[in-house]
Amino acid sequence: MSKDLVNLNVNPCKMCMPMGTATALYGIAKCMTILHGSQGCATYIRRHMATHYNEPVDIASTSLTEHGTIFGGEKNLLKGLANLVKLYGPKVIGVATTCLAETIGEDVERIIATFHEENPDLDVTIIPVASAGYGGTQYEGFFHALHAIVSHVDMDVTPHDGINVITGILSPADTRALKVLLDSTGLRYTLLPDLSDNLDGAHNPDYNRLPAGGTTLEAISKMAGARCTLELTTFAKESLSPAEYLEKTFGVPCERLSLPVGLRDTDALMLALKNLGGMVSDTVRAERGRYLDAMIDSHKYNAEGRAAIFGEPDFVYSMTRMCTENGIMPVLVATGAKCPELADKVASDLEKVAGQFFVEEFKVLDNTDFDTIEHYCGKLGVNLMIGSSDGRRVADKLELPLVRCAFPIHDHVGGQRVRTILYDGGMTLLDSVTNQLLARKETAFRGKMFDANFKGEDKSMDKPVKTDILIERATEIAAKTASHPCFNGCGTGYARMHLPIAPSCNVQCNYCVRKFDCPNESRPGVTTEVLNPEQARDKYLYVRSKMPNLSVVGIAGPGDSLAEWEKTSAALKLIREVDKDVTFCLSTNGLMLPLYADELVNLGVSHVTVTLNAVDPVIGARIYKHISFMGVKYTGETAAAILLANQLSGIKRLCDLGIICKINIVMLKGINDKHIPKVVETVKEMGCYITNIMQMIPVKGSAFENMELTSNREITEMRNACGESMLQMYHCRQCRADAIGTLDNDQSYEFRGCGTGGIKIIDEPAEKGKPLLLAVASKGGILVDQHFGQANDFYIYEYASGAIRFRERRSVSKYCDGNGCDGMGGGKRDEDKSGRIEDILTTVGDCSAVVSMRIGEAPKEKLRTRGIASFTTYDRIEDAVKTAVQQYLAG
Repeated sequence: MSKDLVNLNVNPCKMCMPMGTATALYGIAKCMTILHGSQGCATYIRRHMATHYNEPVDIASTSLTEHGTIFGGEKNLLKGLANLVKLYGPKVIGVATTCLAETIGEDVERIIATFHEENPDLDVTIIPVASAGYGGTQYEGFFHALHAIVSHVDMDVTPHDGINVITGILSPADTRALKVLLDSTGLRYTLLPDLSDNLDGAHNPDYNRLPAGGTTLEAISKMAGARCTLELTTFAKESLSPAEYLEKTFGVPCERLSLPVGLRDTDALMLALKNLGGMVSDTVRAERGRYLDAMIDSHKYNAEGRAAIFGEPDFVYSMTRMCTENGIMPVLVATGAKCPELADKVASDLEKVAGQFFVEEFKVLDNTDFDTIEHYCGKLGVNLMIGSSDGRRVADKLELPLVRCAFPIHDHVGGQRVRTILYDGGMTLLDSVTNQLLARKETAFRGKMFDANFKGEDKSMDKPVKTDILIERATEIAAKTASHPCFNGCGTGYARMHLPIAPSCNVQCNYCVRKFDCPNESRPGVTTEVLNPEQARDKYLYVRSKMPNLSVVGIAGPGDSLAEWEKTSAALKLIREVDKDVTFCLSTNGLMLPLYADELVNLGVSHVTVTLNAVDPVIGARIYKHISFMGVKYTGETAAAILLANQLSGIKRLCDLGIICKINIVMLKGINDKHIPKVVETVKEMGCYITNIMQMIPVKGSAFENMELTSNREITEMRNACGESMLQMYHCRQCRADAIGTLDNDQSYEFRGCGTGGIKIIDEPAEKGKPLLLAVASKGGILVDQHFGQANDFYIYEYASGAIRFRERRSVSKYCDGNGCDGMGGGKRDEDKSGRIEDILTTVGDCSAVVSMRIGEAPKEKLRTRGIASFTTYDRIEDAVKTAVQQYLAG
């Protein structure tokens, strides 16, 4: 190809020349700037300057349109100058050209001469500044303006003993500090430009449209008679240097120094001022001593710094020297300006520190962009960025701290008050840099150590998921969902098996007490036995041989499945070796989910249930007593915030990986009952499949033991309300950690003992003699909350040898339908129900007693004639059964 190719610039690390020109002109007293170009250029500059300096910024525009572009913009400029003089009455006007004006070849100097000819009585100095946006950056535009000022102002060549001090781009606060220093030396001086007041003024209820501060025309005119010029810049070209112009034109000697950032370059400025006859005050000496002390204080932390420094050439150079003299290694030094000499200037400093810290690679870039900076930040191991807020998107993406100390700063306030120069400014800057390194260490240390020493090189959580893998996985998981009784929406005839292999829990909920040898309770967190992975595999194989409709293996504790990851993962691997098709599901509190989400997928887990009771740490702090995370115990809102952050990030990762997620929400009256819709909304947005709003089961010994329960009606109303936006689970049975069978028929009692020392099925009671059986009327197997005549299920409990065990659930057809029924089995139409009551009596015929919330006299009498006692209560089933047994045995 014969065409010349240029590199694509993505997110430039620079701003245009007119921006720098306007900034410099704001340092001149009673000066206004007009941009000769389209109106958008002035708007762009005003917006940038106003949000950084937090001051009103007026910049005029000639507002060139298509007509001016074709036929020239002379009329626009003449009219604009006249309007400026009329409205503002400036002493100085800077006419800055733009890309458009330079491209169409506007002769700005001739137009200005025409304006003076047409308005001979106006006392205003008009300064043209060539500042095409494509001609350079803000940095070149700043010095273009300064050079134009000294070359167009009428000079007074009368010699005097004052000095000139010309600076690069400084903040108003730095400019004020420099003036204080110069005043303390006793030297007469002219500072060009003086940005100390116009871009950081004191509060004044009366707005003055014309900037009154800055360097006056009179002071500028006397620069030609000064005895010396100190120019504080490193890279300004000779053709743009106002000091070089004064020397060549008027014979004023010049000395170029770098911006006085850090110890060495501030010392160089102080030496130059001293050589010119200036005094070094005790205050300045004390500031130097404090800066040295600050360097000593921070050096032990700075060695970990691997900085990326970006911005204008002078800024980048000075920051690099400040970092290297304080033991911070800048592994990336970058400027958007064309400045090939930058690499040579910083080479010795970088090589010295790199050798001390065994840094093998660093990079110096000019004419670069943020896309390239982002690339090298990742490649070179950057842990700190120093520059403007334009780098915030790279910093956010790479999770890097950003020290904002250069123009522009749009996302923080106080850009006009940033200090970087002289001893006190350097100390403030050094503290900021070191504190960012410390903050990063405090927040990232545990995760970094965990990744390095626990997960090793496995960073799968950070890897994107390939689309083709997601599509393949989605097809497989959809089929598994159809045969999963908890996720398919209706329970169906498919069976599931819970394996109790993880007894430990890392979250203490206020409604929970976990029991591991508890045959008589039917709720989550309880089990009769705890299995090891091998026993879990053996028991699964046996149950599968006896239960052909078994489709799902789940791990639901009895603690948290991820709190004992080794046992959980080992059990899943062993079962997968003997059954390639079984569906794996798992429930968790989500605290460790971000660490194991990808590994769950690798193990073949397709469905995950996360208990998420709140998405507000304040509410969560009322639900959770404490958590144990990464070896530290947390309480209160801190615990709730950590848990919530991990739950949400883990759930998001699972959904991204195509895993079907169910969210369990325990409805707690007076705590989260009004907050549940927000939880449902949050998880829906994350891509979860279904939510399960559950009644709290009051557990003796828990903090919420005596909390008022939400009624079934309130639960149903909440499910219906949330069901308008997200699929709800209505068929949950709040199963034990060792549940086996369909949702409507828990057969775990039949398989207790399997896998813990040989295969053992409990067909007969262990002791001779008939055990005592009790039938409990309950809606969900948690509370005695059903009238005898309205029961659909009776939960059968066995008492033998002083122990109470849950045996099975028996379903019946209720005989009281509410029509002419008193709700307890009585009423006008007993004759119509005789067949149904006989079926119920047959179902509970082997029981010694029936326990219900209420029972009518008619059915009570029928039970009595068959030798079956009846007891009424409203209580937890386990407590009610114990009481009924005691009363029955007492006669």
